[in-house]
Amino acid sequence: MTFFVLFQAIFLGIVEGVTEFLPVSSTGHLIIAGKLIGFEGTKANVFEVVIQLGAIMAVCVLYARKLAGVAFGLPSDPAARRFAIVVVIAFLPAALLGFFLHDYIKNVLFSPMVVCASLVIGGVAILLIERWKPETKIVEVENLTPLTALKIGLFQCISMIPGVSRSGATILGALMLGVERKTAAEFSFFLAIPTMLGASTLDLWKARSDLSFDDSAIIAIGFTAAFLSALLVVRWLVNFVSHHGFTVFGWYRIIFGTLLAVYFINFP
Repeated sequence: MTFFVLFQAIFLGIVEGVTEFLPVSSTGHLIIAGKLIGFEGTKANVFEVVIQLGAIMAVCVLYARKLAGVAFGLPSDPAARRFAIVVVIAFLPAALLGFFLHDYIKNVLFSPMVVCASLVIGGVAILLIERWKPETKIVEVENLTPLTALKIGLFQCISMIPGVSRSGATILGALMLGVERKTAAEFSFFLAIPTMLGASTLDLWKARSDLSFDDSAIIAIGFTAAFLSALLVVRWLVNFVSHHGFTVFGWYRIIFGTLLAVYFINFP
């Protein structure tokens, strides 16, 4: 492994960990970052998905007590069962759509200009939703109804377009359904666990013939970088949005997406 390959793995891992749970699109940032540093192709696509498990592991660590309580409480605790049920229901739409459209999404939609357009449109959506979101009615994940969870899951399907942001789609969808900001963010974290596990497993299976032992080392490095950086971001995000909302991320998306579009038009 060369020093430059090591740099690529660490750099992309940090990009993933920092952006996975922010409503700015980790996949979009990874596509752009990969293009800028020359890390592209089938193996790069698999790498970008699998290292997301590092960020997911950070959520599992930070919310270990909550997740353990749910796991051990399933036989006897109604609240634990409600929590598990709404997460599973919200997960199913993206799982089904991703399974059937996986190849189309990877081969057709993974391009810088799609990312740029999605970043800008998503940024405008954040500004509009923050301004006109309905009154808050749900302040705990356990208070989500199965129907509300299903609707949030349908919003998550939009994030299959690179640049939309999985966390952004689920959080904004939840806000439009009357879910409080902090609760919306945390539900997005929990929903990411089965979603990214499923996506990573599917990508690894489809690319199994293209990967080698050397690739596992690169993935492990990216995984670790994503895990450590996500640990720092998750707690900060919950505190930040509780006090300031998501408006700053909307403006970031619009400015960043516009600048990137200008760049890729001039340097395709």
